Amino acid sequence: MSGDDGATTMSTADSAFAGFDPVEFLETAVQHDSHEDVGPMRTFLCETLESHGVSPRVDDGGNVLATRGPADADTRVVLNTHIDTVSPHVSFERDESGSEAGGSDVIRGRGSCDAKGPLAALLAAFFAVDPTEGRVTLAITPDEEVLSTGAYKLVTGEDSPTRDADAVIVGEPTDLDVCTAAKGRFQGTIHLTGANAHAAEPETGANAVAALESVLAAIRTFDERADAPPEHPQLGAATLTPTVVEGGEATNQVPADCALTVDRRSVPPETADEFHAALTDQLEAAVPDDVGVEFRFTDRPTPFLEAWDTDPDAEIVDVLADASGGEVRPFTAATEASYFAADAPTVVFGPGVLADDEGAVAHAPREYVRVDAVRAASRALEETLRTLVA
Repeated sequence: MSGDDGATTMSTADSAFAGFDPVEFLETAVQHDSHEDVGPMRTFLCETLESHGVSPRVDDGGNVLATRGPADADTRVVLNTHIDTVSPHVSFERDESGSEAGGSDVIRGRGSCDAKGPLAALLAAFFAVDPTEGRVTLAITPDEEVLSTGAYKLVTGEDSPTRDADAVIVGEPTDLDVCTAAKGRFQGTIHLTGANAHAAEPETGANAVAALESVLAAIRTFDERADAPPEHPQLGAATLTPTVVEGGEATNQVPADCALTVDRRSVPPETADEFHAALTDQLEAAVPDDVGVEFRFTDRPTPFLEAWDTDPDAEIVDVLADASGGEVRPFTAATEASYFAADAPTVVFGPGVLADDEGAVAHAPREYVRVDAVRAASRALEETLRTLVA
């Protein structure tokens, strides 16, 4: 039940908490496809919370929120992950034969490691503690894999739980390592505008495709400029990669238009606005005068996931690393931790791996998570919460 302050109260002796099995939850969660519609999975999550005496709410952004502990707590921890998955859905399978992951019992299927396995572990820890001094908030988002509309609503709302948090733990497959930084990802398109002409007399036009030579040279040297961000101590160097090109309409015509899409993996402290301004300056200086150039970010309703980092010596890092026995390292993919790190020390942690020796795991047809890793993550998170808020 919920008190007047919104905190959910329940005795630690209540058998419902001891009775939560993260692996049993995960088996059912993986069978809820949530690549196109997270509704059924969100309902299952809310029903799970309610069956364990916790009253969740769903906000305007589709986030599932639940809180335990007093409203005037001195220490506040937010547990976050997402319930959406990428397409297509991959059916659930429990493999106890030891045929995968070094002979371990595994759960296969879309979302098993990204990120319903981490969700199961977060739930186990959330149910296991009954804080009287601190406060723990579960905040589960619906749209991480696409536009992060839920996370953006979470951090911009008037009652954002991350705004006064002392730590945020974001559930993702890290192989039980504690990740304290990640590169950002920006995407945009360079538009070149020239003038059509007959290919027999190319000098009478302005060839937008030919101007790509200057653009590609500018991209290759972009991070060699004097004001480029230095290599990050955890993440290394930023990258700028051309990915998609379009241009020209007829094989016997000087092309008047060309577009090149680029992928930027940024490192702190570079922001999206700073990158946009710097690349625009670089391109304008490089492209011939008879060709127009403009760089535009891809339209999206939410900010890009920018680079972020947390001090490796922060308390949440030490406590969680001691509990899990994992390494402290950067995360290799973009996550919604980007939105939370501006408010509080943020780490990424969970069972599962993005890839193994055989290739991709997360987002791949062979997605799986080890059962023992889910249980180990649950124990590490419970120990961490007991240290910080219990």
